[in-house]
Amino acid sequence: MWWPSRRPQRLKWRPASVPGGQIPNPATSAQGDNYGFPMAGSGVVDEARVAEAAVAVTARLVDKLPVITRTVQQSVVAAISELRDEDELQQLLRDTVETNVETFFAAIRHGISVQNVEPPAAALEYSRRLAQRDVSANALTRAYRLGHRAALRFILDEIREAGLDPTLGLAVYELMESVSFDYIDQISLRVVEEYQDERDRWVESRNSVRASRVRELLVSGEDVDVDAAAMAIRYPLRRIHLAAVAWCEGSDDGDELSSMERFFTRFAKCIGAQESPLFISVDRVTAWVWIPVPGEASDDVVNRLRAAADGPLLAVGNPLPGVDGFRHSHRQAQEARSVAIAAGPALCRFTAASDSGVSVAALLGTDLESAAQWVGDVLGPLAAATENDERLRETLRAFLRSGSSYKAAAEELHLHTNSVKYRVSRAVERRGRPITDDRLDVEVALLLCHYFGATLLR
Repeated sequence: MWWPSRRPQRLKWRPASVPGGQIPNPATSAQGDNYGFPMAGSGVVDEARVAEAAVAVTARLVDKLPVITRTVQQSVVAAISELRDEDELQQLLRDTVETNVETFFAAIRHGISVQNVEPPAAALEYSRRLAQRDVSANALTRAYRLGHRAALRFILDEIREAGLDPTLGLAVYELMESVSFDYIDQISLRVVEEYQDERDRWVESRNSVRASRVRELLVSGEDVDVDAAAMAIRYPLRRIHLAAVAWCEGSDDGDELSSMERFFTRFAKCIGAQESPLFISVDRVTAWVWIPVPGEASDDVVNRLRAAADGPLLAVGNPLPGVDGFRHSHRQAQEARSVAIAAGPALCRFTAASDSGVSVAALLGTDLESAAQWVGDVLGPLAAATENDERLRETLRAFLRSGSSYKAAAEELHLHTNSVKYRVSRAVERRGRPITDDRLDVEVALLLCHYFGATLLR
């Protein structure tokens, strides 16, 4: 994500085609230390030579795209606290950075006028999500400025490594800087317009007063007038509450929130609730929900919701009473969602705080860097990211969870008892030491691998 500082354009440039369509290769050129372009001593550089050198520099930068993307994203998030959001938005931010950089590189390499460049879809969607979540436009524009600065550092470093003579190197940098400012000036106008349009639509479409009161109720540490608060948010706070976070992966029909709300309304009627659920839109694909649970349904309401959940992805808390229960069940649902996002929809389409190990995983998963190192220390080679080690870990986890019963583990995994014995033996062998002395550590490490596998095992 880049954003231009307003400054005069220093170089008027029109892209020139590379002769024969070939990018000079420093490995095969007579002077490989400068991408094959002859040194110029006159101080005057032909535009065609500058464009040709810029294409070669960009070709090298394309190979570093993952590093550039990661560095730009980290610099933006480190500087702007408002953008340190959940994993889902971080993934969208990463895609925004990557597609913006790719589009700029393509403009340089293929001589595309920035006037003909359309904003990447990820960049527009990211601006809409920020608008929906009340993130300020200042945070968005500052992110572009900081991202642009970080990207220019890579360009300057690559030009230095090219070994170009100073005159040519300076001309190449001025060209790429100028094109980048033109590109961002063009794209950023569209991005901010999209942000403002979405902000206007979002404010008009949502019940802002109700949502604001709910947020105040969630963060307030003081006693509240329960009846007054219930009237303000139009929801019965003296009931037992089952909180949920619902989200989907997006679709083309734009009806995600309406579909979710209808789903919870049907479910509330199914369990005999006398009042409607409280449904708060967080963004276009995410909602917070509270279901007023009848007392007689509280014991099995989570399992009934699990059985009914064939639509959105869901993370739910426990059914708890009163205002404190309203808050605490929501916190549990948020924690369960953090585990579900890290684990991925294939594993966690429905995640409940009461599910085995979810609360522990949410607690320990706040620092995955430290968790990954600890898991490696506990499991040794068994922590390798291979399919075979994954089978061994899951078998050992089922064995320990069932009270070290080969028979119970075999029933859970639908395996023969001898297969479970063999896999458990192999898992202990892969670890390199017995599990009798630190069994609890092993169980926790296996739990973290189960929920955070791809993220944790590197």
